[in-house]
Amino acid sequence: MSPDPVLVVGDSMLDRYWEGSVERISPEAPVPVLRFGREHQRAGGAANVALNLAALDGHVTLATLMGQDEAAQQLRELIEHGGVRLRAVLCAQAATTQKIRTVCRRQQLLRIDIEDAPPPDATRALCTLAQALLPAHPWVVFSDYGKGALRHCDELLQEARAQGCRALVDPKGSDVERYHGAWLLKPNEAEARALAGPWADEQGFAETMAALRARLRLRHLLVTRGERGMSLFSEDLPPRHIATEAREVYDVSGAGDTALAALAAFLASGQPIEEAVRQANRAAGLAVGKFGTAVVSASELRGS
Repeated sequence: MSPDPVLVVGDSMLDRYWEGSVERISPEAPVPVLRFGREHQRAGGAANVALNLAALDGHVTLATLMGQDEAAQQLRELIEHGGVRLRAVLCAQAATTQKIRTVCRRQQLLRIDIEDAPPPDATRALCTLAQALLPAHPWVVFSDYGKGALRHCDELLQEARAQGCRALVDPKGSDVERYHGAWLLKPNEAEARALAGPWADEQGFAETMAALRARLRLRHLLVTRGERGMSLFSEDLPPRHIATEAREVYDVSGAGDTALAALAAFLASGQPIEEAVRQANRAAGLAVGKFGTAVVSASELRGS
């Protein structure tokens, strides 16, 4: 049985890695001098979610914003090479978001961010595009990195519900009401605190998350908790806690994207929510064992 198609909407970015060696400190300032060796590039944000979905045998369309620049072309090539159908709104007034990391022996020395807030007409065009794509996609994933692509997230969630789509949201920021009515919300612990406020202990955590789920009328609230695994709060079911499956934490970059993608991939293939969460947990455990923004394939997950 073929999985349902999945629409990914959100903030995409180009992750660039400048690798080299450090053999001296600059005479100009007390900083290391990186002798550049090579550059490699990976897709980040919503694009990374989409590529992970495709690698897990999903049928994926990505709706996103890009500038009209060299970074956009590089990002487009990475996305399309990974088997994702790309529907991009191009904006000449804003640069494609980039994260440039300088790296020595796989240790980051410095990160440089290039980003512009997209103008209102670009975010409105993306909202219109995504709304037109919803009827063909029973599952929709919103990847919010706070860069502006999901400025109309509340409107898109309302339309997704009207179309009968199940929406999975990776949130950003403290504007909790913009995620009202999502089928599933997937914050990490820091994002959960920003949305719901602090807690003192495990009982407080469970009570705070149950209240957040009820307040936003979510079917499911999944909190990713690093070394503590994942906690799932569902309507009419008791909380479930899934222990982490990370073998060795090497780099957490993009692990949340991988977890979100695996969750969507297994739900779209007909798996129940708890099994999809377990597979997402396993996929995140594989992702943190890789360097940089990483893709986990179906064959890797089967062999883990």
